[in-house]
Amino acid sequence: MRFFGTTWVNHDGGYALLRVGLAVGSLVTAVAAAVLLRLAYEGLEIGNVGSFLSISVVVLFAIASSIAFVKTWDSFNRRPAPSSDEAALKGLKTIGFIGSLIAYFLRCLAEAPGEKLRRAEYERATAEFARRRGTRTGNPAARRPKRKK
Repeated sequence: MRFFGTTWVNHDGGYALLRVGLAVGSLVTAVAAAVLLRLAYEGLEIGNVGSFLSISVVVLFAIASSIAFVKTWDSFNRRPAPSSDEAALKGLKTIGFIGSLIAYFLRCLAEAPGEKLRRAEYERATAEFARRRGTRTGNPAARRPKRKK
């Protein structure tokens, strides 16, 4: 929701163009990151570090990317609990940033990332405001004083 401002509320102000632009941008960034990781892997091969380390690096990035994808995808649907492990996984999500970028790309195809969650919160707050506003009877200063018994 960071890049969309309030355009997600009524889908105006270039909302569709923002979604397309962010989808393309996240996909291009993920591809560029994959190319950089490929170059880093080739550097390991040139350095003759051994097959164990080369395979370990590939497995590490694959696991970190899959965990980052799942955690990023879940963050679009629900807010994390206050006692959750999100802070502990921040480093892992940083290593697996390609998974986060792919999750962002896929969510941009359907909606703005996090829009469903924010829309539910927005509609709940709007309904609550309307309910509170509807119970008011007017200006309290203009009321007649109550009779004394």
